[in-house]
Amino acid sequence: MKAVRLEAIGKLSLGEVGKPSPGPGELLVRVAACGICGTDRHLLHGEFPSRPPVTLGHEFTGVIEEIGPAVSGFRKGMRITGDPNIACGQCDQCQRGRVNLCRNLQAIGISRDGGFAEYVIVPQKQAFALPDDIDPVHGAFCEPLACCLHGVDLAEIRTGSSVVVLGGGVIGLLVVQLARLAGATHVVLITRNADKRRLAESLGATATADPTDGDIIKHITAPDGLLPGGADVVIECAGVAETVEQAPALTRHGGTVVILGVMPQGAKVSIEPFDLLFREIRLIGSFINPFTHRRAADLIASGAIKVEPLISRRIGLAEAVEAIGNPARPGEIRALVLPGLG
Repeated sequence: MKAVRLEAIGKLSLGEVGKPSPGPGELLVRVAACGICGTDRHLLHGEFPSRPPVTLGHEFTGVIEEIGPAVSGFRKGMRITGDPNIACGQCDQCQRGRVNLCRNLQAIGISRDGGFAEYVIVPQKQAFALPDDIDPVHGAFCEPLACCLHGVDLAEIRTGSSVVVLGGGVIGLLVVQLARLAGATHVVLITRNADKRRLAESLGATATADPTDGDIIKHITAPDGLLPGGADVVIECAGVAETVEQAPALTRHGGTVVILGVMPQGAKVSIEPFDLLFREIRLIGSFINPFTHRRAADLIASGAIKVEPLISRRIGLAEAVEAIGNPARPGEIRALVLPGLG
């Protein structure tokens, strides 16, 4: 079968590999779609830990082709979404229920072969059923949505909260929708791209702002700003130094900042600890998706979260190497790799 392989840091290729067979407790899944995430580019450039050689692709969905021994609750032909993050269940973090911080964490598409291929092996405990009538590509959004759910859970958004979302990519646009579902009355998305601002407003943002149009801090927090005094919650979704540094300044006294965007490993930012102390700002990191994948699948299956407007293009495996090896196109939200194309 064809697969997109990270052969070594900086080296990505499309090649033929053997079709895998499911072992005990495993499913062989024919991949319908797999999203290109910014993390895939970090992996290529050595900015996120990985174990090459490995087939990339952790945002995947597909149809069960074969069932291994000792599998129950699944059948051939069933649509599933895969949670790529595999905790050991035995270490001290797992025993505390912090499975996302597992000391032996493995991940499909990072340390195990993933979804940029015609087929992927998924342990049954990582598979979540989807309705037969769902658009087969929409399940590829379950993994990023699950990560967003964890961040929104940590933010503790309450009915009537005000929220600022920094970044208009797929994560930011999913967080906008989740914040409204959580009861936020005011949700402001900040991004340079005008098309993304318009899309955010159609998905539930009560206002949007261009960070290049004057002083964005004053525009949000000034007495006559969009959220005088700042937001109850600021969620950083862009994964760039500028927005990480801006986040505390956009937050009210006693508010919360959640870092959800992924910056390259080793990158540094400047934050004033006295400001965090004096205004008692909670600064929280949010890592992957502990116990949220089922909720994500249900939200997408129900239509409560809109994902079709987030698809910028659909490409085949032959185009995936170039797409991953280059920055996202201007204005692009999510490119999906469909192994069945071309």
